Amino acid sequence: MENFISNPFFLTSLFLLLIFVILGAVHFAEKIAVKVGEPFGSLILAICITIIEVALIVSMMLSGIDGSEFIARDTVFAAVMIIGNGVIGSCIFLGGLRHRELTFKSAGTHTALAVLVVLVTFSLVLPIFTVSTPGPTFSTSQLIFAGVSSLILYCAFIAFQTITHREYFLLSPKKINSKTSSIKPNNNLIINGALLFLSLLIVVSLAKLLSPTIEDWVLKVDAPKAMVGIIIAAIVLLPESLAAIRAARENRLQSSINLALGSAIASIGLTIPAVAGISIYFNLPLSLGIPPLSMLLLFLTVFVGLITLSLGKTNALQGIIHLIIFFTYLFTTLVG
Repeated sequence: MENFISNPFFLTSLFLLLIFVILGAVHFAEKIAVKVGEPFGSLILAICITIIEVALIVSMMLSGIDGSEFIARDTVFAAVMIIGNGVIGSCIFLGGLRHRELTFKSAGTHTALAVLVVLVTFSLVLPIFTVSTPGPTFSTSQLIFAGVSSLILYCAFIAFQTITHREYFLLSPKKINSKTSSIKPNNNLIINGALLFLSLLIVVSLAKLLSPTIEDWVLKVDAPKAMVGIIIAAIVLLPESLAAIRAARENRLQSSINLALGSAIASIGLTIPAVAGISIYFNLPLSLGIPPLSMLLLFLTVFVGLITLSLGKTNALQGIIHLIIFFTYLFTTLVG
């Protein structure tokens, strides 16, 4: 199998297949979103991707590879930076170029940002300041508390988003244009849901199959191992990213924000409890605390995000700001 994977033709075929399956996942996700309506469509895609992301992280943790104790931290942080700056920045920039100004409901956005800030602080920042264990780690009791708290907060947000305050996350009727309406709403929900989940499974399977090659490439260019987590997280998040960007270009930034922030919240709220349980059950090392440079970029992301999403309208310039932060994150990961 290793000989096949090292074959350039076989590698090219795998990457082409990966792109094809990703585009298929976006198509099925959009059909489901039209069928069930917002914010359920965005929620379904976010949860599907996060569940498969968790499966990938856990499998790599159990494999015991070098640096496996940092995989959860690097992947979750990469997901937050990719979504918070790369995806949101691309959506605002590309949508702003086409429509000059994009609008959305700030009430739901503020709530989602507040939940995300607490989850990120509990999971990635708090371990740096605890003193029960050496290094940026949690003790067993602290890990249980962080996992349970994250799960409770995530479930509370889902109830807020889908039951008690669903109107905060709904598209304005005038934003549903002809392109959105052209997707046939009378599709079979079960079939499209199964095809979406199958597509996402294939995406993660291909990502896992290609990860040794990606890791070899990272080592060859003398890049930090954290780049492996960034690349894999980017591949896993690509279906959701494409769906969010397409929605923004169709002047449906509300759907884009629902997808982006919902995915970031799910990435922490579901991943941390899962990896905490696996770490405790199998007695695996787990380091969640991020270094000072990452903490600075995280603070900048949250601060700028609060400004960008505070007024209920935005433009291409604010998208550029987020994209600059995202590329700064990539650059500092490469050169330190």
